Amino acid sequence: MKQKEKTKVEENDTAAEDAGQENLDTEQQNLNAQAEGEEEKTADAETADAEKAEEEDVPKGDKKAQELNDKLMRTIAEFDNFRKRSEKEKSAMFEIGAKAIIEKILPVLDNFERGLDSISEEEKGSAFAQGIEQIYKQFVTVLDDAGVKVIETVGKEFDPSLHNAVMHVEDDSLGENIIAEEFQKGYMYKESVVRHSMVKVAN
Repeated sequence: MKQKEKTKVEENDTAAEDAGQENLDTEQQNLNAQAEGEEEKTADAETADAEKAEEEDVPKGDKKAQELNDKLMRTIAEFDNFRKRSEKEKSAMFEIGAKAIIEKILPVLDNFERGLDSISEEEKGSAFAQGIEQIYKQFVTVLDDAGVKVIETVGKEFDPSLHNAVMHVEDDSLGENIIAEEFQKGYMYKESVVRHSMVKVAN
């Protein structure tokens, strides 16, 4: 009888041990599962952070590209302005230099005209006089091609920006402020006056 009771107790103890072991195994499995779940969450979080970082890098790259593009466009605009300003300054310097040369040439042209006016009627048919006249005409043509023009005077209204009035006269046949006579020719180079005309103004 005692032997049977002992065997039963041992069986109970064994069953208890097995149950306890099963509980331990179950708890361990739960812990392992929980740990795996935490690892998965961590991995998912790291992946999400990496994707977020990549997404943030794209706008930063676009912003940098936009800044570089803006800087390039500003540089191009500044260079274009510099080129236009340089061309304008070069053109202005050329015109200033050309006007200075023309001013030195005009007295020579005046002397040509005085010389031709002093030739008598008998001498105008000579080869010498005709040669001088041809040189004068060539001289005038070259200046005209270069943009040098004579300022119109007699019969035109006096313009202080073009004419220099050195004398006034009362003349009923002429209107008020009309140029009656020219003493010295004036010239323009393109749109600027090289030398004002010396004139006599009526009324």
